[in-house]
Amino acid sequence: MPIRENLAANLRRLIQRHASVSAVCRELGVNRTQFERYLQGKAIPNKATARLICDYFKIDENELYREPAAGAGADDGHASLRQTLYENMVRPPSPAIAGGTYFTYFSVPGHPDLLMRSVTFVRREAELVTFRRVTRWAPGDGQGGARVPGNHYGVAISRLNWIYFSGINRRQTAEPSIMTVQWAPISEPVLVGSALVLTGSGPACVSVIMRQDVTRISMRRAMQMAHVVSLDDPGVDQLVVSLAREA
Repeated sequence: MPIRENLAANLRRLIQRHASVSAVCRELGVNRTQFERYLQGKAIPNKATARLICDYFKIDENELYREPAAGAGADDGHASLRQTLYENMVRPPSPAIAGGTYFTYFSVPGHPDLLMRSVTFVRREAELVTFRRVTRWAPGDGQGGARVPGNHYGVAISRLNWIYFSGINRRQTAEPSIMTVQWAPISEPVLVGSALVLTGSGPACVSVIMRQDVTRISMRRAMQMAHVVSLDDPGVDQLVVSLAREA
């Protein structure tokens, strides 16, 4: 089978679990018309674009061009396992949460009077929901710096009325993170649940409160607010304070 046909068949297989060809092109930053030529077997990408595509789909370049049947036969089981896990993570139903900025409060083990306030940026694109969560242990030095920042990226999925935020920290120890929340049975729209976080003494299960910012605060200002706060601080959301005290 010609290399262009191999490429077309492999690309069609890879995009099956994604929202649309348009969504893939937007996330790749690749021209839609040119990508369609790849899908139709009319062209092959240059080296830089091929590397971009492989990084996006998390495959080796030889997998992009080899015959589909050969790819399946040569699979040692790990590739299919990775693909199955990934597909399970992003398959519908997508969580019932709007895109936007959310302040996410974590209880601090051993300090019932404190909360760790993070900021979570949620992005929706068709059925796929992704997020970035920024955490700081101190307000910073006025120049944007802060100690021990957390910079988690991941996906959000919905299972049995729970929303799972699963990601990995791009800073420090690159530890994975998992947070499960659901809408609280109160009139105000607020999410409550639990998270597994890494502390100085090891993993700990903590309570979580998550509330969307509706004031259209700037990203920079939101990130500056992502640090430890006291429940006695009058600037902290009072509904969050009430829920934290009850918990």
